[in-house]
Amino acid sequence: MNLDSMQDISAAARREGKKFWEIILETDMANRGVSRGASLDKMAQAWHVMREASEVYTGERRSLSGLAGGQGKLMHEYAAKDPIGGEFLAQVIAEALSMGESNACMRRVVAAPTAGACGVMPAVLIPLYWRENLSEEKMLEAMFTASGIGAVIAFRASISGAAGGCQAEIGSASAMAAGALVHLRGGGAEQICHAVAMALKNLMGLVCDPVAGLVEVPCIKRNVIGAVNAISAADMALAGIESRIPVDEVIDAMDEVGRRLPMELKETALGGLANTPTGRRIKSRMASGKKKQRILTIKDARWKLEKQEPPETENT
Repeated sequence: MNLDSMQDISAAARREGKKFWEIILETDMANRGVSRGASLDKMAQAWHVMREASEVYTGERRSLSGLAGGQGKLMHEYAAKDPIGGEFLAQVIAEALSMGESNACMRRVVAAPTAGACGVMPAVLIPLYWRENLSEEKMLEAMFTASGIGAVIAFRASISGAAGGCQAEIGSASAMAAGALVHLRGGGAEQICHAVAMALKNLMGLVCDPVAGLVEVPCIKRNVIGAVNAISAADMALAGIESRIPVDEVIDAMDEVGRRLPMELKETALGGLANTPTGRRIKSRMASGKKKQRILTIKDARWKLEKQEPPETENT
């Protein structure tokens, strides 16, 4: 089937007596012409990379700009000191920060659905995986659930900050994570739909305003908000709370909002936080640093040329 409607996926699951994730798996098999095993292996690769990215994080790296690095480590340490929201929530926050930093520091991450939103999914999945000793099979089911949600959002709206603002990146990632959590806790397709709708509604209109055009400030901390929002939406759906606006209509509204956002608030770094006095100073400092680096590179190249011996010539 086409992954262009959450309600259609939910209806297919109900009609065929299958789980939401199974409909996504079978669709992948049909669209790519692969076996069930091959489809599962492909998703397992993404899950393993996600886990590996988490496991190798040390917090020692810094981004080239100096704006990112070490915050995930600080949060991991704080998680053991009786945090306000409890240890699990602190671990979720730490994981979101760590993966956002890993992206800024050019480490290997899983774009879920984008690199700028790479921290949301692992932030909610990895701590739960360890805390509840979940099987890999269960995690792959959650990953398929999330991928189907992302596919529908990409079709009906956008997962690009440049096209739809940060609601399209962090918002989409949060909705994907919310649906995955509902599945992991035994929720059905309808509850997944409600969780997705509520997660998206909570972040609708979120702008994309990266300081100095880098996916660091405020992007990394927005991964935290996306993760915490996903948990809230999932818990509400599992409690029986429903979205008054159907999920596909919510996605369509998100698309409209994204199209109406001015271009200054869609990844151009011309508005929002990027246009604050501090944001402009950071941009100016970054530009000055790049200029100095170019001058040093040119000087170094000239020095090397001048040190070269002239070619020998034969006197005639």
